[in-house]
Amino acid sequence: MNIAAGQQLPLWSARTAEAQWHVRRSSRARRLAVRVFHDGAVEVVVPERARPREVQLFVARHLDWIGRQRRRVSLLATDFPPDRLELQAIGESWSCHALGSGMPARRLLREMAPMSTGGMLELDTGADGSVLRTALLAWLSARARSAFAPRLASLASGLGCAYRGLQIRSQRTRWGSCSTRGTISLNLCLLFQRPEVVQYLMVHELAHLKHMNHGSRFWELVGQYEPRWCDFDRELTRGWKEVPGWLLLALRERGARPVQE
Repeated sequence: MNIAAGQQLPLWSARTAEAQWHVRRSSRARRLAVRVFHDGAVEVVVPERARPREVQLFVARHLDWIGRQRRRVSLLATDFPPDRLELQAIGESWSCHALGSGMPARRLLREMAPMSTGGMLELDTGADGSVLRTALLAWLSARARSAFAPRLASLASGLGCAYRGLQIRSQRTRWGSCSTRGTISLNLCLLFQRPEVVQYLMVHELAHLKHMNHGSRFWELVGQYEPRWCDFDRELTRGWKEVPGWLLLALRERGARPVQE
């Protein structure tokens, strides 16, 4: 019996019986491969004719490596609640002050002494961790929208193109996208990248309004506005290292599945 795409199978080991991995069947895959994402999720890419037993044996041989990678990722999530949020993309630095259960009713965080370059956030650290992380996600999403929207509009005007709308997303592996209907989506995690890299990503997605592919004409257009696009693209590939571990954990808690562009 072939494995269905997206099927969840228990790891073939009593030591990791509580864990699961995501199986992605690929017509292009010639061999089995395993990847541990920056949020700790495990994906196994398998050829179409791979059988469950074959996959289980493959993962069993790589359990030690998977365990090491997952432990490394888990350590990243210990920085919660954060002491500071460095939003490189918009030049803001926010100090975070824990108040325990001293926040006003039904408020998990609030801005104190906001400034053009940042300010202070008061956090109700008496709240459940996942609930507080969700509140911080919402706050970051609002910061991203207020900062990214005018910049995206300005770049679109320069490229001579019009997009339908802007969405701020919280995805685990995709930095941005452009739908066939003209909606631009940007990941709130871009807040932790350098401004030059974020601008490249915006130009990249806007260029898809004219070329909905990654062909030569698409890259020529991108290159007209971002001559260093290749450098920025490589930096963005490594950009997840700039995202706080607690935020990666929050994205995982939301249940977003890995998405490959």
